[in-house]
Amino acid sequence: MTVNNRKTLFDEFPPVSGADWQQQIEADLKGRDFEKVLVWKTNEGFNVRPYYRAEDLENIQFINSLPGQFPYVRGNKTNGNTWLIRQDIQVNTPEEANKKVLDVLNKGVNSLGLVFKGCAQVTVADLEIVLKDICLDAIEVNLISCCKSVSNAKALAAYITKTYGANSNVVASVKVDPLGSLTRNGGFDEAVYAEMKALIEETNSLENFRSITVTGKNFRDAGSSIVQELGFSLAMGAEYLSALTEAGLSVDDVACNIKFNFGVGANYFMEIAKLRAARLLWAKVVETYGPKCECSAKMRIHSENTIFNKTIYDPYVNMLRTQTEAMSAVLGGTDSLTVLPFNAVYEESTPFSERIARNQQILLKEEAHLDKIADPAAGSYYIETLTDSIAEQAWKLFLDVQEKGGYVAAFKQGFVQAQVNATAAKMDSAIATRRENLLGTNQFPNFTEYLQKEMDAEIFSKQIRKSDNAVAEPLARYRGAQAFEALRYATDVYSKDNKRPLAFMLTVGNLNMRKARAQFACNFFAVAGFDVQEGKGYSTVEDGVADAVELGADIVVLCSSDDEYAELAPAAAEMLIDEIFVVAGSPACKEELEAKGIKNFIHVRSNLLEELKGYQAQLIK
Repeated sequence: MTVNNRKTLFDEFPPVSGADWQQQIEADLKGRDFEKVLVWKTNEGFNVRPYYRAEDLENIQFINSLPGQFPYVRGNKTNGNTWLIRQDIQVNTPEEANKKVLDVLNKGVNSLGLVFKGCAQVTVADLEIVLKDICLDAIEVNLISCCKSVSNAKALAAYITKTYGANSNVVASVKVDPLGSLTRNGGFDEAVYAEMKALIEETNSLENFRSITVTGKNFRDAGSSIVQELGFSLAMGAEYLSALTEAGLSVDDVACNIKFNFGVGANYFMEIAKLRAARLLWAKVVETYGPKCECSAKMRIHSENTIFNKTIYDPYVNMLRTQTEAMSAVLGGTDSLTVLPFNAVYEESTPFSERIARNQQILLKEEAHLDKIADPAAGSYYIETLTDSIAEQAWKLFLDVQEKGGYVAAFKQGFVQAQVNATAAKMDSAIATRRENLLGTNQFPNFTEYLQKEMDAEIFSKQIRKSDNAVAEPLARYRGAQAFEALRYATDVYSKDNKRPLAFMLTVGNLNMRKARAQFACNFFAVAGFDVQEGKGYSTVEDGVADAVELGADIVVLCSSDDEYAELAPAAAEMLIDEIFVVAGSPACKEELEAKGIKNFIHVRSNLLEELKGYQAQLIK
C-alpha cells in the first residue's frame, strides 16, 4: 500500500483572513482613508473593492450552475464559446448589396445584418436578389429597417418559407422594436402589438426566426450606465411578454421570439459581468410567466460596440477600443457580435476599415481561441462578484420601472430619460475634467493632426430624432468626445485662412518641475488644436519672454516650481503685453499672484473643456 505524503505549495503558508489583509492594507496606507483611496465608486450604484477572496462568493446563489443550465448565467452553450461574426451591410440597391454579401461571406463573416434605410418597403423579390446564391442554412441573416418593420419581417419570413420550406431551421431575426422606437424618437402606438402577435403566429413554424428585438444599445449610446442599460432592457422585454401573452400568445412563443441587442463599452470586466447578469435576470423574468419549457428562458444576445467613447481625432485608437470591447462581449458569452469599423462614427466605412473590423473577431477566434472554453470568467472572485452586484442593482431598477406601470408608462413620465441623462451628465463632467480619459481627444492628443475635410455639424452635436406624433421626449444619441472635437475642429477651420494659435512653454527654474509642467501644458493646449512649443530651458524669465515674442506666441505658459512662482510669475506677466499669460499649476502663492493681476492657472483640477473654450474665444474671432 502506497501512501501519498506529498504536500502542495500552499501548505507552507499559513491561511490569511480577510481581516488580516485589511489590517495590513490600512497599515500600508499610513492613516489615509481606505474607502477614499482604494475603493472605486462606480456609476452602477455599487462600489468595487481593490481585492476579493473566496468568501466573497459564499452567498452568491448562482455560483454552482453549469454552462447551458438554468438560469444560464454561464451561457446557453454547454460546449465551447462560439459566436457568430456579423457584418451589417447597407442595402442601397439589391444588386449592389448582393455583391457585397457574397464578398464578405468569403472573408470570415457568418452573420449578415441587412440594413434598409428610410421607410423602404422590402419585398420577397428584393430579398431574392440580395440573397441570391447564398445558402442561409450555413449563416444567420438579420433584417434591420427603421419603419415598416412588421411588413418587412413578413417578407423575410415569406422568402425563407418559399426558398427553404415552412419548417425551415434557417437562423434569422428582424428588428421589430416599437419600444426601441419610443426610446429613440418618442413615438408609440399600442396597436402595433396586434401586428406583432399576428407576425409571431405567421412565423411560428420557423423555429429559429426571432421577430422582436430589445435594443438596449440605445441607452448606452445616450450615455447610460451598464446597470441602466440592463434594467431598462429587462423592462422592455417584460413589457413585450406581458402585452403579447395578454393578447393570447404563450410565454414560450413570445420569449423564443425575443432577441436582445446590447452595446458594449470600455469597462472591460464590468461588460463581461453584464452579459452574465443579463442572462440570469432574463431567465428569472421569463420564469415568473410559467413557461412550459425551461429553455424558453434562454436569452439570445447580439452585441455591438457603443459609439459613446468613439472619436474622430486620432481615430485609429478606436481600433483598440473596439478590440477590448469585443473581448468583453465574447468572454461574457454573446451569441453574435458586430465590431464597429474604426471610422464609422464620422464617415462611410471603407473596405479597409471593414476588413479590420472583421479580422478583429477572427483573431479572437483563430489566434486567441476565445471560442474554445464555455464561460472562461467563471470562478473569478472579481467577475462573479461583479455579476452579482450588477444583477442586484439592475433588478432594483427593473422593479422601479414596474412600480411606475412598466416601460411605456415610465418613459412617458420621463423617469427613464432623467436616469440616463443624469448619468450622461456625470460622464460629461468626468470627460471635461479628465477624470475620464479619451486618448487622443481630451488627453495626449496628436500635436500634428489637423482635420482638413469639411465635417457635417451633426457629427459634433447630439442627435435627437423626435417623431411628429411623439408621446414623450426621446433620448439623444451622442458621443462623449463631441464637445472637445467641436472645439478642436473650430481651431482647424479658423487656421485654414489664419495663423494657428501658438502656446509657448516658458521653462525656467527647477529642472524636474519645469519639464513635467511643460509636458502637462503642451497636452492641455494641444487638445484645442493649438500649436504648442516647449522652450529650451532658460536661466532668466527675460530670455524666455524674448523667445516667445519672437515666435509670435499667443499664449505664454510659465512652467516652473511652486516656490519660484512668487518671484518669476509677476516678472513674466509684466513683460507680456499682447500675449495671454498662464501659470502651470496651482501654487500656494496663487492668491498673491491673483492680487497682482495674474488670473490664468492650469492644473489637474481644471475643467479642461471650459477653460479651453475661454482661451479659444479670446484667440479665434
